[in-house]
Amino acid sequence: MRSRYTAYTLQDESYLLKTWHQSTRPEALHLAQEKSVKWLGLKVMDTNAGTENDTKGEVEFVARYKLGGKAEKIHEHSRFVREGGEWFYVDGDIK
Repeated sequence: MRSRYTAYTLQDESYLLKTWHQSTRPEALHLAQEKSVKWLGLKVMDTNAGTENDTKGEVEFVARYKLGGKAEKIHEHSRFVREGGEWFYVDGDIK
């Protein structure tokens, strides 16, 4: 989760797509169009599974940002799967 947050702050679309599970991965994210987003921080609220011995994991997080001078946040419960020793983002529910 933290590496994906960092990738969003750096607008590293290739990393985000590489770590997104193929079953739900979009073709593109168009992050370059979101240059006015200023990321302010990530707080992991809760985790469920997701250790090196698990094949699935869940993360609840709050990511704060500013857009057009206005403070915003994303509060999401995300699901991940582990395949071939690597974690992939599957999907999430916005809270």
